[in-house]
Amino acid sequence: MDYFLDVVLPIPLEKLFTYKISQAEADFIQEGMRVAVPFGKSKIYTGLAYRVHQNAPQAYESKEIYQILDETPVVTQIQLKHWEWVAKYYMCTLGEVVRSALPSAFMLESETLILPNKESDIEDKMLTDDEFLVHEALQHQTALKISEVSDIVDKKNVLKLINTLVSKGVVLQKEELYEQYKPKLVRYVKLSIQYEDEEKLAHLLNELTRAPKQSQVVLSLFQLKTKGTKPIPISELEKQSGGSRAVIKALIDKNILEEYHIRKDRVQFDQRSDESKDIALNEYQKKALEDINSGFNEEKPVLLHGVTSSGKTEVYVKLIQKCLDEGKQALYLLPEIALTSQLINRLRRYFGHRVSVYHSKYSIHERVEVWNNLLKNAEKAQIVIGARSSLFLPFTNLGLVVVDEEHESSFKQFDPAPRYHARDAAVVLASLHKANIVLGSATPSIESMYNARANKYGYASIAHRFGDVLMPDINLVDIKEATRKRRMKGHFSEILIKAIAEALEEGEQIILFQNRRGFAPVVECTTCGHVAQCPNCDVSLTYHQHRNQLRCHYCGYHMALQQACLACGSPTLDNKGFGTEQIQQELGQLFPNVPVGRMDLDTTRGKYAYEKIISSFENQEMDILVGTQMVTKGLDFRNVSLVGIMNADSMLNFPDYRAHERSFQMLTQVAGRAGRTQKRGKVLVQTYNPYHQILQQVTTNNYDKMFEEQFYEREQFKYPPLVRLIKITLKDKDFNKLNEASEWLASSLRNVLGTNILGPEYPPVARIRRDYLKNIMIKIPRKQPLAQTKNSIKRIENSFNAISKYKSIRLVYNVDHI
Repeated sequence: MDYFLDVVLPIPLEKLFTYKISQAEADFIQEGMRVAVPFGKSKIYTGLAYRVHQNAPQAYESKEIYQILDETPVVTQIQLKHWEWVAKYYMCTLGEVVRSALPSAFMLESETLILPNKESDIEDKMLTDDEFLVHEALQHQTALKISEVSDIVDKKNVLKLINTLVSKGVVLQKEELYEQYKPKLVRYVKLSIQYEDEEKLAHLLNELTRAPKQSQVVLSLFQLKTKGTKPIPISELEKQSGGSRAVIKALIDKNILEEYHIRKDRVQFDQRSDESKDIALNEYQKKALEDINSGFNEEKPVLLHGVTSSGKTEVYVKLIQKCLDEGKQALYLLPEIALTSQLINRLRRYFGHRVSVYHSKYSIHERVEVWNNLLKNAEKAQIVIGARSSLFLPFTNLGLVVVDEEHESSFKQFDPAPRYHARDAAVVLASLHKANIVLGSATPSIESMYNARANKYGYASIAHRFGDVLMPDINLVDIKEATRKRRMKGHFSEILIKAIAEALEEGEQIILFQNRRGFAPVVECTTCGHVAQCPNCDVSLTYHQHRNQLRCHYCGYHMALQQACLACGSPTLDNKGFGTEQIQQELGQLFPNVPVGRMDLDTTRGKYAYEKIISSFENQEMDILVGTQMVTKGLDFRNVSLVGIMNADSMLNFPDYRAHERSFQMLTQVAGRAGRTQKRGKVLVQTYNPYHQILQQVTTNNYDKMFEEQFYEREQFKYPPLVRLIKITLKDKDFNKLNEASEWLASSLRNVLGTNILGPEYPPVARIRRDYLKNIMIKIPRKQPLAQTKNSIKRIENSFNAISKYKSIRLVYNVDHI
């Protein structure tokens, strides 16, 4: 009887592929194991075993799998269910979710180069005919691809042949066909067993008197041994003895010392801590904790609406402690990697070694270790802090999910697929695990607040700051009037300069917020009006002063700053607008002796860049921090008394239905960084329109008024949370073809789905990386069945793809577009 295996391949295929397996393999393979399978002419992919069955595929002849890569599953059944939900809901394929979710070290693909082993001295007669042919070919070529080896021996599957050549030491592989993940082995050293006898040891020390450096190493080893029973790493012995690696190696070669290896995790934190049990909550926090637990008893997600600096983290810590006491795992989701570095230190203070971290700034090896620790339900991975990708980890016993700053748009993935929203996917993940979930924010999203008011979510609030510190004093500065009266110094109003000077005199710190990086977004010729444009995108180039370059923030194109206009040749170039670099430069002129730091995408590219900036600001090595939206999110600086918002209008006037909600959230969050201890903080918001309703609501911290106004507008114009949105983006290099195709698609959608179709329309940036873009927006009323609508859209897409001239056009789905 034949057995077959359905495999999920990490490529965008609508269907699963079926492979032939033997009965022994069918008995061994479990759902969630990795298997290496041939796909296409010569490619080998790592797929996930999905289902063993006995139904042969009808459309094609099934190939045999190449290799089983695991002894036990690396993906749990609940994970696969969750990934299927993500694929179905966000209209992408399961393969795309697998590719996004699994650390790349688990993915093995074959474009392997075969190199000759120069040190091999194997005789030709030891090789089979096929092996000899490959060996001979490598005498004339530096490397061979798998496809070339296949041609030489005239066989399709040559991986077995290559593996035997590797095992015989004839050839080397440039890319390993097996794990990219290599465990970290630390080298340790101990005294050889033969010298445990005191007489032999005395004889040895007597002998070593002629080699003082070696003698010193042996004595240092004794000193380290007396300090404790821990194994002694070579690096520590080298440091203690002052000897070099060569001296230690000589002792190992003489069999005086023995070397051995111990496998270690790359990220280690061994201190144990139970401080979380000592946290005392105030009355408002206790009330919120009671409300959250009563929501959990009703098996609902709970929204925690606590003002900035109200001590939400302490409430989360209590919830996590309760979860750990029950022997379960906890997931703490954050929108920004910048936030994790500050929170890790706080949670490690409370929970010690039980905290693991998972995000994209960690290396693939570090991520694999967290993955494996979770699979084993190891003690060091009881709590996971991470950005949105940590949703996909293999939790075996999840008890609590905390989504902090749940309103953040960073929780939504934009490219590549799956374009999921981590908050919504986390709610589904919690329900699959039957775990509790709490969503926390000082400025909840309209959707979450709507769900709370509709009784779909539980609700808890903390309306007072911790320690009864007053909310910051927010003042609007009219820069329209100040500019007219010529009372501006660069981009600073007199009021802001005076407030900065006062704060510096008091020895306090300042945060300045400008949501644009670079020096100036536009470099314009004042003679002819020409502006340098990106050749690949429909945007002007941004001037970056520290590199003296004009850069495109969409495709990365850059050129040196021109000395004269490219159009008319005159040297009259002027900067329009301003970014964080320009603010930093102006501060240098206004306050020459004050250390100023900058936190934006340009300064936080390295792995530890966030930590360096945040810790130097915490340690008061900088007095002023200039930043983009990174500085707005949940960071806790004790000594900041003043926050300045350089220009609030750019956010308010953005062409997006969420612009007002986002502006309110961002401005309230930035304001929340001020005055987090006893003294009341001050916030200055520079604007050309101080009478704008949102700015007025920010100054009075009136979330309810903002919610009611925004909800009323969305009710009138049919926007979420009252309808669901699906945005379809069409991309192509041919402008006319794109226009024609988008019209065809929009009219087909209108025929099937009715009138709630907007577009096709060009986005504000209508060309990116040489592709023209056009958007179609589909509004789906709450009463309309969602799954049925998506199936209709997919059927229309199939008809669209059947038209040969539209073959080159790419369709991108963005469900719950924000």
